Amino acid sequence: MIHKTAIVSAEAELHDSVEVGPYSIIEGNVRIDEGTRIASHVLISSGARIGKKVRIFQGVVISTIPQDLKFEGEETTTNIGDGTTIREYATLNRGTNESGSTDVGSDCLLMAYSHVAHDCKLGNHVIMANSVNLGGHVKIDDYAIVGGIVPVHQFVRIGCHAMIGGGFRIPQDLCPYALAGGFPTSVRGVNLIGLRRRNFPRETIRTIQAAFRILFQSNLNTAQAVARIEDELEIIPEIQNILDFIKKSDRGLIK
Repeated sequence: MIHKTAIVSAEAELHDSVEVGPYSIIEGNVRIDEGTRIASHVLISSGARIGKKVRIFQGVVISTIPQDLKFEGEETTTNIGDGTTIREYATLNRGTNESGSTDVGSDCLLMAYSHVAHDCKLGNHVIMANSVNLGGHVKIDDYAIVGGIVPVHQFVRIGCHAMIGGGFRIPQDLCPYALAGGFPTSVRGVNLIGLRRRNFPRETIRTIQAAFRILFQSNLNTAQAVARIEDELEIIPEIQNILDFIKKSDRGLIK
């Protein structure tokens, strides 16, 4: 299952079912689980931990050292969950001592030329379209979708089920369930199509919309909006998720 032109270190651990294409290089201290398929001209560097049935396309580079001047050669990892697909020429750097790892969840799709920097944390079912570029320490929660050619500032967090249109800059945290776009980037409403596709109940969507009207369409500041949400709305799990996200925000919210 390993092409004769591939170079695989004797110190790498590959399940017997792993496929490795022509001219790919797999360094030592790498672990790759069953059913994973690696195309041609891929580089998988030290510290990669790749799950089951991952698809890695031509020219991908995984687990190279961080582009961070504070990095001092410490041993860290890049972890990729089961069922994730990484398309052509995407690049993923391993972590630093700050967190120890760069993590991509299960069933994600990283499209061509996308970049996941050091210490980023991606949840499950995340989609990054072509040429999305994440700064270091970015967190993207489950089911979020980032449109093509979007730069995301370091330390930013993108909430679950959020959707960002292509070509827009993300300098601050983006609320869960939000649809974002425009210049400068702003919240345009709730990601209705995404929530409906994932079978969110209508009443739940209406409650999220009510919270968004208070957060993003009133003249209240964030603290005042949170207080009104807590007073006026039923605190269903989705609303609690929004409130918890706001309380943990370090960079402030895209409004």
